[in-house]
Amino acid sequence: MKNYIKENIANSISTKEKILNDENLLALIQDVSKECIRAYKNGFKTLLAGNGGSAADAQHIAAEFVARFYFDRKSLPSIALTTDTSILTAIGNDYAYDKIFSRQLEAHAKKGDIFIAISTSGNSKNIIQALKTCKDMGVLSVGLTGENGGEMKSLCAYCLKIPSKDTPRIQEAHILIGHIICAIVEKELFKKD
Repeated sequence: MKNYIKENIANSISTKEKILNDENLLALIQDVSKECIRAYKNGFKTLLAGNGGSAADAQHIAAEFVARFYFDRKSLPSIALTTDTSILTAIGNDYAYDKIFSRQLEAHAKKGDIFIAISTSGNSKNIIQALKTCKDMGVLSVGLTGENGGEMKSLCAYCLKIPSKDTPRIQEAHILIGHIICAIVEKELFKKD
């Protein structure tokens, strides 16, 4: 059992080392951070969505923007589209599960906002539908996905592909990147070290 634990930790470290050495991915993280700063400076918001563990990550990142990350500061507008069970079940029942995020984007998003789509496979049908809605609405889209990017890689303005095929390692990297973006945004907007 101890070897299995060590193997999982080593695999997590290996994935993060690949990110650390991927100049293209690091540049994308920087670009997405700048886009979030731009959006917030201009009175826009972020919206996030995912399924399962990725839904939890969407909620986690939104909470960091709205509450705080490293220090007390003004709240930043961010909405996780995964949290309202009445809306989710109404859309799922009245339309289709594939539309649970796209309908919410139609209601809450506007040009200038940023939608952060999280899918380890890059093929979640409700995420794909949401990204298509973003294109139609002129909402900037960011994708967090696994190494091949799936269908979402061609639908996102920025697609951050984690160099792994292992779902837990991909999800661990997604929350790492989410934390980095939150920290950069907070520091740049509120100028604290």
